[in-house]
Amino acid sequence: MEIKVERLGETAEGYEDFAASLPADECRYAVYDLDFVTDENCQKSKIFFFSWSPDTARTRSKMLYASSKDRFRRELDGIQCEIQATDPSEMSLDIIRARAH
Repeated sequence: MEIKVERLGETAEGYEDFAASLPADECRYAVYDLDFVTDENCQKSKIFFFSWSPDTARTRSKMLYASSKDRFRRELDGIQCEIQATDPSEMSLDIIRARAH
């Protein structure tokens, strides 16, 4: 399986832009660097790995992504959190922020 970078986000883009860029009916792997402020008012950053497999994706595609995810994930350095989502509600900004803290 060949992995290609489909899109690089701009620093000025927010999480909503990132989430909206994922196709509604195709699986994707994605990485997002979330900047946030802790309860102690400290600026922090965490790198998230997303396995996006929407319910509307083709079964073959979902199987391919599920079977290759762990191998692909091991190739990435610095990932601190992992999210598996089949629906946009499973990767809302509130959920991501909660996982970051």
